[in-house]
Amino acid sequence: MIRSVESDAPPLSLYREIARSDWARLAPETPQPLSDTEIVQIRGLGDRLDIREVREVYLPLSRLLSLYARSAKQLGAATSSFLGEADTTTPFVIGVAGSVAVGKSTIARLLRDLLSRWPETSRVELVTTDGFLHPNAELERRGLMTRKGFPESYDRRALVDFLTQVKSGAPEVHAPVYSHLRYDIVPDARVSVRRPDVVIVEGLNVLQPPPGANEVSIGELFDFSVYVDADSDDIARWYVDRFMALRSGAFSNPSSYFHTYAQLSDDEAARTAKGFWEGINLPNLVENILPTKHRASLVLQKAADHAVERVLLRKL
Repeated sequence: MIRSVESDAPPLSLYREIARSDWARLAPETPQPLSDTEIVQIRGLGDRLDIREVREVYLPLSRLLSLYARSAKQLGAATSSFLGEADTTTPFVIGVAGSVAVGKSTIARLLRDLLSRWPETSRVELVTTDGFLHPNAELERRGLMTRKGFPESYDRRALVDFLTQVKSGAPEVHAPVYSHLRYDIVPDARVSVRRPDVVIVEGLNVLQPPPGANEVSIGELFDFSVYVDADSDDIARWYVDRFMALRSGAFSNPSSYFHTYAQLSDDEAARTAKGFWEGINLPNLVENILPTKHRASLVLQKAADHAVERVLLRKL
């Protein structure tokens, strides 16, 4: 049964609430395009993505997004025909937002791979907003290194300019590249976006309102947006678990910015991770990220085991 939300906070009355079991039935004939191996390659550290989750949650979502993209393209072509000009339909842009460690990067990669299987959206590009963080040198100059990930740590104008060019139909647009190993922007490295069918933009604060009355918000440049939601206590646990896994993985690389944490004991690592969560990531979630949830076109609500338990779809 699909029902409108009436008992939650007022903004959620704008949504249809769909239980996972009902959502899974919305694409019953959709073939499974990904193998177990491909899903493992997509899955982020700590995520528990499997074939069943892909089939029941993300295949229906990819089908819905392909329908939205096709409808947008048809409307663009019809508008161009009405104006008596050549078709200038631009890429369909999808934003994916949510907290650190909630799994949004995995979902963005998964949607990229699933959407590329649909004929209407075969060319898909994924851009993360990490590339639009100010370089560490600039963050240090501004005293913002401990605020990395907060809205003020991003070059918002560069991100808006990038998306404006994409939505204006520029033949080629470039985005900067971020290295998680170096924990910094890679100088002179660029990702090229050449008018694909879909551009997915993934990041913490992509649904933030504009900072001023006369400025454009990033979300205004999206055709559809997804917010990945979960209880903050669950996200905290996932964050600590991921930090512990990274300690024996990526942090062990001598080139890693976080290499010093590889030598911590289990107790020290857990305390360090909890300190980062409580001092940086939780305040950012509460102050900046969570308040933007109601701006999303669709909300994926996760349970304590990382599995999506219900979907909120904004009414048209």
